[in-house]
Amino acid sequence: MPSLKWIKAEGRPQIFAVYKKITSIGRAGGNDVSIRDADLADYHAQVVFDGKEFTLAEVDRHGELRINGKKKRRGKLLHGDRLTVGDVELQFSIFDETVGLDDDDDDVGPDREAELAGLRKLHEFSERLMSSESLDVQLAALMDAIIEVTHAKKGFLILLEDGQPRVTIARNLNQQDLPDAVAHLSDSILQKVIAARRPLIVSDALHDTQFKSAESVMNLQLASVMCAPLIAQGTLLGLLYVGNDDVRALFEESSLDVLTIFAGQASLILQNALLLDELKSDRDALVEQLGTRKFGDIIGSCTPLMEVFVKVDKVAATNINVLVTGETGTGKELIAREIHRRSPRVDAPFVVVNCGAIPENLMESELFGHVRGAFTGAVATRNGRFQAADGGTLFLDEIGEMPVALQVKLLRALQEKIVVKVGDTKPEPVDIRVVAATNRDLEEEIQKGNFREDLFYRLNVVNLHLPALRERGDDVVLLAKFLLNKYTEEFNSKVKGFTPNALIALKKYDWPGNVRQLENRIKKAIVLCDKTLVGPEDLDLFPEALSPIQSLAQAREDFQRRYILEVLERNNGNRTKTARDLGVDPRTIFRYLEREPDAPEPTSGTAKD
Repeated sequence: MPSLKWIKAEGRPQIFAVYKKITSIGRAGGNDVSIRDADLADYHAQVVFDGKEFTLAEVDRHGELRINGKKKRRGKLLHGDRLTVGDVELQFSIFDETVGLDDDDDDVGPDREAELAGLRKLHEFSERLMSSESLDVQLAALMDAIIEVTHAKKGFLILLEDGQPRVTIARNLNQQDLPDAVAHLSDSILQKVIAARRPLIVSDALHDTQFKSAESVMNLQLASVMCAPLIAQGTLLGLLYVGNDDVRALFEESSLDVLTIFAGQASLILQNALLLDELKSDRDALVEQLGTRKFGDIIGSCTPLMEVFVKVDKVAATNINVLVTGETGTGKELIAREIHRRSPRVDAPFVVVNCGAIPENLMESELFGHVRGAFTGAVATRNGRFQAADGGTLFLDEIGEMPVALQVKLLRALQEKIVVKVGDTKPEPVDIRVVAATNRDLEEEIQKGNFREDLFYRLNVVNLHLPALRERGDDVVLLAKFLLNKYTEEFNSKVKGFTPNALIALKKYDWPGNVRQLENRIKKAIVLCDKTLVGPEDLDLFPEALSPIQSLAQAREDFQRRYILEVLERNNGNRTKTARDLGVDPRTIFRYLEREPDAPEPTSGTAKD
């Protein structure tokens, strides 16, 4: 293989392979023959091989160049010729010689050597990423590494914004930022790579058939250029662009391979940065939304919930009893606590009684207390929950589970505001405000004889009905993001957010367990998910878990049936009046009643037809 031998004043000679069409010589690190000598220009000269002959040509007109002692600007090279570049003496050989950069290097081919150099530099850069936090620092370090390993003179990282290229990083060989970066780029080459989405190498842009007529190429007098796309998950994020206008045919295919590898690394950095920016923006938006869509500890802004908030504000300052209804997991206790928090009783106790969790034989003692010896195990006198809540608020959760026998005593305590301990006869006055909650239909329970009507009216002075999660629209997404942020911090998890498909699945799912079910699903996903983004599969929201979509005809039919039965009930089962109110033929009412076994029966003395 042809070579140039650097004959040093001291030490062993150093041999450089001449294997490319153009071999650059100079002081800069990007040269094929890089010699740190003050008399050399950054890009001093180049050896050009046209397939038959080797020619030495100047690159920097201020740099001195001699062949066998004769000053030349350009001259043919023969085996054994001595070249003087500045004060550096080189000897040209047409035959194979041992090539190495130092004594310990293995004898490797030029392509393999370029590949190894690129891999070493990529490894060094990857290590630097572990300690660099700033995106700008990472990208500048990436560009410096690319320039060094490809022997380019300048490099640019270009991002696409709304389809238009914008220079983000522009660096030169000396690891300095380049001013007026756009002026160094060829629009024609950029557009070619954007359109093809493939890496491109241009050995001599001024004489390239594709680009020689391009205005930007002619104006910039471009020589060697490489450009590679930055693609992540099929999306074109931007481009890496490197060039050297002093040396033609500087870049080989191995150089393009190295640039492509670095482009893959840059794509990952940018994708992560864009994801983090998106998550940060999402988090900031969440904080802003919570400021306007949070009522105490309750999050949401759907119309039914906003109506509840308005009522809470109005009733909180009073002492009237409130009944909170809604499915399990809709946040009834949170509403009760918010009523207490906004009331004049805020500094007094808020006492919770779960009527469904206390055994029936202990319920009276739990509510009103007992005296010593009142029953087996009553070894000391003890106050009940009513006494504990004196001056504050008593929250009777799952009031529909309370035994009928105890409902009478509860009604008396609410009416007279006195309680009597089990085993005692002395009444004790209590000053409490009662908030009750249930997921049952108490009016239906009254009809069944399971709940006292007088107690219902005593508790249901104001009714607050909480909508199910499936009825709250976009609230489910806001709640999910809030819960994710809360528990990722609590569990110290690497999870950062939801995938787009997960957000779609969250809104489509019926959520029979409401907010409690949503919270548990998110906790599970955070603990078990191995990715940074939670997908629908992590939430167990597979397609088969979603409610089937009804046809429009079936949905219309279901609505009409429900509405007819509602009006029929209001008319006490009078089918003729119902048909007249609805403006339909009575036979329409009969048709729906034939399909509906639970249709209301007409009351005594009311005509059916």
